[in-house]
Amino acid sequence: MKKSLLLLSFVFVSWMGLPGKAQAQYNNWSVGFRVGEPAGVNIRKYFGSNHAFDLNVGTYGGLYGNRRKYRDGDYRSVGLSVQGHYLWHKALTSSESIRGYYGFGGQINTRRYYANRLNGQYESALSIGGSGIGGLEFFPTSKPYSFFLESGVYVELLQAPFFLNLNTGLGIRYNF
Repeated sequence: MKKSLLLLSFVFVSWMGLPGKAQAQYNNWSVGFRVGEPAGVNIRKYFGSNHAFDLNVGTYGGLYGNRRKYRDGDYRSVGLSVQGHYLWHKALTSSESIRGYYGFGGQINTRRYYANRLNGQYESALSIGGSGIGGLEFFPTSKPYSFFLESGVYVELLQAPFFLNLNTGLGIRYNF
């Protein structure tokens, strides 16, 4: 198992070092990983010179603690999350290597909800809400990947209206 992980790490690092086209790499697709809340696989589709759609599928509830007060009970687990945002982005440098972005969208989460009425038992809770995000993305010269750092807020509409959660993350994406 350790040898497989070491080999996979070596292949990944080698792949990241391959040269790639630096210009207009934000006009295509990108796939990567996001660490934060929510964390997971990140896919972005760039449209034209200043629009994109960002999709993140992964976990929710781990970064800020997996036990939180919620409605008349609490969460005690990490759950699944699907988050999507329509983005506007703009070059912040003349070389376009740093771009700022912001956007709005929604988020769907599932977690184990331990209501006080259930006496220690749980039920699956599905929550839906809106979210907004802003961030920075750095495209290293002649490399096919980019790094990003972002922050935003999630406002739940269903099950617990106006339940707020901070959404932050950093990650890496391969642009093709």
